[in-house]
Amino acid sequence: MMKYLVLFLPWLFVSCGPMASVDFDPETNFSQYNSYDFYPSIDSGLSELDNKRIMGVLDSLMPLKGFQKSESPQILINFYAKEHLTNSRNTIGIGIGSGGGNVGVGVSGGIPIGGAEVEQQLTVDFIDVNADALIWQGILESRYKEKSTPKQMDVHYFDALQKLLRKYPPLKK
Repeated sequence: MMKYLVLFLPWLFVSCGPMASVDFDPETNFSQYNSYDFYPSIDSGLSELDNKRIMGVLDSLMPLKGFQKSESPQILINFYAKEHLTNSRNTIGIGIGSGGGNVGVGVSGGIPIGGAEVEQQLTVDFIDVNADALIWQGILESRYKEKSTPKQMDVHYFDALQKLLRKYPPLKK
């Protein structure tokens, strides 16, 4: 039994948190890019505060990828989001059971706890300025509490965007 628990626990922790997927132009030489800026008119569908959070996080993470912010960038970054409200996945189980003589009967149910959550799909685009072409796109799917504090939102976007940028530059196969 213990060996199954040892195998299951790492899977549980890997499956938690934001999910990131990327798509990219396989013909692009990503090593040629070293400067970026944000698209001049970002229409993300998010609040101005969330836009500032995302830009701030990207400004802190892009230098770690060898980029510097520039007024004449090679890459423009655009982002946009789709969101919808859902019930929390956390529940308290309540059950009634009976058994004996190899016969069993049971009834159970779950009561949601923790309040509503926002499911968000955040898309981040890297656009080659000279070619005016999309060269890399990352999509994050994540959840956060509807009534998150500003600090919690900062942490949410930092963790999510850090996970996404681990996939840049893409590995060619």
